[in-house]
Amino acid sequence: MDSCASLIAGPLHRLPPLPAATSRRRTLAVGLVGPGRVGSVLLEQLRAAQDRLARENGLDLKLCGVAASRRMWLDCDDPELNARHDSAQTWRPADLDQFANHVRGDGQRHAMLIDCSANDAVASQYPYWLASGLHLVTPNKLASSGPLSRWQAIRAASHHGGRFRYEATVCAGLPVVQTLRDLLDTGDQLLSVEGMFSGTLAWLCCHYDGQRPFSALVREAHALGYTEPDPRDDLSGTDVARKLVILAREAGWPLSLHDVAVESLVPPALAELSLEACMSRLDELDAPMTEWLAAAQSRHGVLRHVASLDRDGRAQVRLQVLPLSHPFAHTRLTDNIVQFRTQRYRDNPLLVQGPGAGPEVTAAGVFADLLRIAESLEVRA
Repeated sequence: MDSCASLIAGPLHRLPPLPAATSRRRTLAVGLVGPGRVGSVLLEQLRAAQDRLARENGLDLKLCGVAASRRMWLDCDDPELNARHDSAQTWRPADLDQFANHVRGDGQRHAMLIDCSANDAVASQYPYWLASGLHLVTPNKLASSGPLSRWQAIRAASHHGGRFRYEATVCAGLPVVQTLRDLLDTGDQLLSVEGMFSGTLAWLCCHYDGQRPFSALVREAHALGYTEPDPRDDLSGTDVARKLVILAREAGWPLSLHDVAVESLVPPALAELSLEACMSRLDELDAPMTEWLAAAQSRHGVLRHVASLDRDGRAQVRLQVLPLSHPFAHTRLTDNIVQFRTQRYRDNPLLVQGPGAGPEVTAAGVFADLLRIAESLEVRA
């Protein structure tokens, strides 16, 4: 009855379903946009969990399609569609409308799109997809931090159509958005947010001790997949500013990107170059960062990249020298740390801390959002 292909290649070796679980079984048709670093890891995580979810949760995940920037693979063309999509025999030119319609099917099944791209054109489709009944999960920050009017349209559509979750847009797999949502839904009032929102910059600050040039560390972080595709999105503070905007909007404050005061680490000479040219001239980062490190050492402090938002809507993103007594001074590796000061947590702020960069933890955050939506779905025969 369901034409969607399995996420696992070849025959499925499942335990016979228990009679009691059969009546509770739900099928979720899934379409993935953006099979890059995060998208590919997510497919592997879904495939590894598929049998367990079917057996223990009565949830059948069915992959209906994968769409890249120029091509897409649909299960109707390739019945064995799975994580080997790059070598699929049949592909079509990418068409987002056709892709969404195929995943939705006849509208009688639960269907979800997962956007793992970093594409603004894809984000612009969210209101229409949600209004059509498609559920949507994404780590794409451009939707929740883009034009305020589009964000309002997305929220309106998610209240009357499909469900929308975006936990992984802030601090990868950490429960930052959900924590804020829980505080607000239970009647608390947000007073301020302060945090290290970039796993990339956290890693760089923790590793930068003057033994290696800062530019060498940036290249290493890029190779490890800790940075955005263009490292300047991290170094400029733009990516962090987007996360601050997302949290502000979650709290009901109509903040936009231009409202955030950002001090970029990217010299003006590098800002306008192509990505390739910029990567070849990263050593131009070294002199100013050497000065920052000397200032931190002279004050017996540490360098940390910090974003903050107060109750009056003042938002800023900048590199700071923090004393060793500060809670942000003790982060490790790619740790993100977010401090919520609220009416309930006025004197002793609530902290959320953990790894905030890398395809695996980001994909896990997306996967968790998928499961939260799936838990709320009713059984359909």
